[in-house]
Amino acid sequence: MLSIILQVATIIISIILVGLIMLQVRGGGLGSLLGGDLSGGISHTRRGLEKTLFQITVGLAIGFVAIAILAFSFVS
Repeated sequence: MLSIILQVATIIISIILVGLIMLQVRGGGLGSLLGGDLSGGISHTRRGLEKTLFQITVGLAIGFVAIAILAFSFVS
């Protein structure tokens, strides 16, 4: 029963993570993804909602890894 709960939690967290990551994409295009930054190398600091989304994403990613490890330990 616990393994089913962990599997469902893993699926839910992964879906939420995909959504949060998609919200953080700024439309830089494929060029910026491959290192073709057109902004001249100016660094960008996160503020407000963008910072909160980033922190939630990091927290969920850590939770995802922890649940995946727990699920693996219960299966084997």
